[in-house]
Amino acid sequence: MARILVADDNLDQVTVHRKLLETLGYLVATAMSPDETLRELDWIRPDLVIVDLRFPHAADGLALIRGIRQRDSTVPMIVLSGWPDDLYGAPEESLVSRIVVKGRLGELLQTIKELLAGCGADS
Repeated sequence: MARILVADDNLDQVTVHRKLLETLGYLVATAMSPDETLRELDWIRPDLVIVDLRFPHAADGLALIRGIRQRDSTVPMIVLSGWPDDLYGAPEESLVSRIVVKGRLGELLQTIKELLAGCGADS
């Protein structure tokens, strides 16, 4: 069973994504701050990370992306953001696997399937 870490500073977003992914059979851990995200990354060793970009500001999300890559250079990472333009063209864009706009649930679920299949993790 694949382990997914969902990181967002919005409790509603974290709760909705956790419940949805758990109903699909994934083991889900959550984090609501950059520091908590890095601790959970070290603790659970997820197969996939989904992270908000504005945490609460884009600079915080960009720093978090770099922190995740310093700890784990290979874990697939989806940035889920309402403001993807904050990432496009930034050096950190090359550090993430995919960028998905918040609210595009079908695209998010398809991306999760593709990335987990690519790393050999199953649902």
